[in-house]
Amino acid sequence: MKILVTGGGGFLGQALCRGLRARGHEVVSFNRGRYDALDALGVAQVQGDLAARDAVLAAAAGCEAVFHNAAKAGAWGSYRSYFDANVVGTRNVLDACRAHGIGRLVYTSTPSVTHRATHPVAGLGADDVPYGTDLKAPYAATKLVAEQDVLAANDASLATVALRPRLIWGVGDNQLLPRLVERARAGRLRLVGDGSNLVDTTYIDNAAQAHFDAFEHLAPGAACAGRAYFISNGEPRTMRETVNGLLAAVGAPTVDKTLPFAAAYAIGAVCEGLWHALPLRGEPPMTRFLAEQLVTTHWYDMGPARRDFGYVPAVSFDAGLARLRAASAPA
Repeated sequence: MKILVTGGGGFLGQALCRGLRARGHEVVSFNRGRYDALDALGVAQVQGDLAARDAVLAAAAGCEAVFHNAAKAGAWGSYRSYFDANVVGTRNVLDACRAHGIGRLVYTSTPSVTHRATHPVAGLGADDVPYGTDLKAPYAATKLVAEQDVLAANDASLATVALRPRLIWGVGDNQLLPRLVERARAGRLRLVGDGSNLVDTTYIDNAAQAHFDAFEHLAPGAACAGRAYFISNGEPRTMRETVNGLLAAVGAPTVDKTLPFAAAYAIGAVCEGLWHALPLRGEPPMTRFLAEQLVTTHWYDMGPARRDFGYVPAVSFDAGLARLRAASAPA
């Protein structure tokens, strides 16, 4: 089967391309850049912008399914830039599915679409958690709109499903871990609150597996069609244990210092004001949304994903840490 993967050059995107190729599929990746790793996998690459409708339609020509994984992520940027990539881009993918008669779309969403300040989520499924309100981050706000568009598009000719993996990490991570390590080594990393809030994460192989499981079960009228699912390891641990486990696995200093939530939130508000007012580079070290995320309990019920498409995490948190340690060990 010929399958389009958007954002195939990213951390999860490469895992999806690798897994699909291993399953014998022909894969086309739609990226902004070009990646040697995808060439090595035998993945065809089409360069373009998700917001360019004609480019997306051209990339999807001849495909029978789409894994829409590309998005503008991060904690900072204009709402317009996030909207163009995440909402306009997703609508272009949906248009491409309709134009080419593509019957299956697996969409990579995020638990952030359910963010509600510091309201905890403990052991609930997607059907039990409403969409978020007062989303202060354009990433979360635009991903919410995009997810709703994807689920609303589900019908008798196009089966769609939205997966919300929580904090993906693992060997080859070029997003979460590098940021943690950089701040830890610079002595600038703090736990917001006392670090006792329970959180869940997703090892990269498990995140990819959930996408493959959903894809294999997805069809018009299937149990998972038109629905969203939280995806994680199903192993809630404290924020302190999670962060320090990741840092220790790659040989970085662990963190003991804490910052009260009220202080972190105030710092986030000040940073947002400065980054809006001044031409400062990069992302602010703290935002109000990030402060809320770091102090709040977030873990989920994997029961719905197991019931509807057989998702069972294969790599435990500790096994993932062992893989990370082995990959980070000096040669």
